[in-house]
Amino acid sequence: MPQKRIKAVIPAAGLGTRFLPATKAMPKEMLPVVDKPAIQYVVEEAVSANIDDILIILGRNKNNISNHFDSVPELEHNLTNKGDLDRLRRVQASSELADIHFVRQGEPKGLGHAVLRAKGHVGDATFAVMLGDDLIDERDELLTTMIDENERTGLTVVALMEVDPDNIHMYGAAAVEPTDNPDVVKVTGLVEKPKKEDAPSNYAVIGRYVLTPDVFEVLERTEPGRGGEIQLTDALQELATTSGVLGVVFRGRRYDTGDRLDYIKAIVQLAVDREDLGTDLRPWLKDFAAEI
Repeated sequence: MPQKRIKAVIPAAGLGTRFLPATKAMPKEMLPVVDKPAIQYVVEEAVSANIDDILIILGRNKNNISNHFDSVPELEHNLTNKGDLDRLRRVQASSELADIHFVRQGEPKGLGHAVLRAKGHVGDATFAVMLGDDLIDERDELLTTMIDENERTGLTVVALMEVDPDNIHMYGAAAVEPTDNPDVVKVTGLVEKPKKEDAPSNYAVIGRYVLTPDVFEVLERTEPGRGGEIQLTDALQELATTSGVLGVVFRGRRYDTGDRLDYIKAIVQLAVDREDLGTDLRPWLKDFAAEI
């Protein structure tokens, strides 16, 4: 059966403090990963999963994001006159990807609050949430698998990835039980950024969710939690103990562009695999590594 059409929500209202001063005037989601801003990879992933209606949640000083997905007639005219059709196609691609909408979060009250701001656009329907600094390699399937699990069960689905226990404090950690499918687990509890000794497992929640609309009712009465923010993890914890939450275990390639070191690694890893860059970059990397 074909997948039902759902909408995607991309929260992009964070301050990006880890990348200051680069993000003083530029949203962290617009930092280039090779030659595209990080958020464009996320939008392209949504489109590949048959999603063509996307809502981006913006914060202050985030107008560059909406500008990026708009057409730029002057630039397109100049490229046309120069006969630079390859760059023209790449410029036009970002404004033709999907039907993209924008809403402001207002105060930065956390991921849960950002998701709640999508209620008016999403309505009473299942939707996907995709974090703008979490990139999933286009060669690896994740979001479509999550949508399939939601259609099969009617439950909220989160993406999980096994991480080094020493790093679990950087993530929401899930308590899980196995199912008949080794790549799908039942989530019985969630803890936001626990200490290693307090973590229920080394299954970390990564930035992909397929949420049922009852999450809005939970978020509306969720009190601020860790960091004084409304945490999506807290709402998912309630859903896990009531209606139920499933986890799809991702074993593919993921790039965290919200961390400075991982951001650099992401650029190198993606560039190495590019046909137009990898041939020259790989031998240079080997020589460089041999010298240090």
